[in-house]
Amino acid sequence: MASALIELENISMSFGADEEVLTKVSLSIHEGENFVIVGPSGQGKSLLLKIMGGIQPPTEGRVLIEGKDLYGLPRDEQKKLMRRMGMLFQKNALFDSLTCGENISFPMKEILNSTDQEAAEKIEYFLEAVAIPHARDLYPDEISGGMQKRLGIARALALDPEIIFYDDPTAGLDPITSRRIIELILELQKKRGSTAISITNDMNRAFQMADRMAMVVDHNVILTGTPEQTKACTDKRVQQFINGNLEGPLTT
Repeated sequence: MASALIELENISMSFGADEEVLTKVSLSIHEGENFVIVGPSGQGKSLLLKIMGGIQPPTEGRVLIEGKDLYGLPRDEQKKLMRRMGMLFQKNALFDSLTCGENISFPMKEILNSTDQEAAEKIEYFLEAVAIPHARDLYPDEISGGMQKRLGIARALALDPEIIFYDDPTAGLDPITSRRIIELILELQKKRGSTAISITNDMNRAFQMADRMAMVVDHNVILTGTPEQTKACTDKRVQQFINGNLEGPLTT
């Protein structure tokens, strides 16, 4: 097994005294793997992703990236570490006033100070990689939902991140487009040798994507293992969720 790239040590997150979302979460994610997080809505999956990605500091605990305490670093060192990360947000977070090409080049110019020529080469490369080269001069509202998702992936990859976070990458897409998006994510990850951490409640896509899986429920994380181990997991909450059963501990 590859070495641990991301380690969560006793992560807790609360909003006020009476709203604890995560409690003492500990987890290791290995370099080069596809790690998929599932679980009922409102349990803290997206929050956990933001904590790992440097967006939301936890109330307690540590996030270690290659042994470095992400939230304990000086600000300049933290920024350097976060430049190694990319994130696809659930709603894509595209700039409506920028063309597709400009959406991709924005982080390159803002963070890397790329020249127009360098940005143009990257725009061409990434639009080709996600199979929407014709959309360069179009605006996000002029392309389909599936194409917007592809554009979001291209922008997440624009800084050539070693770690990529995908927040529900197939949300709102039809089954065929969803499968193609996951195939694209896996293909690009293989080419670039990156580590991917994804959230999804589409179990077909979760099983398609994952090397290992975990379920966020009851303020904590159940590490369920490979897709085969997850399907065989004896925890009743896991079985109810992955099979979509109406009756069980999650509905009490």
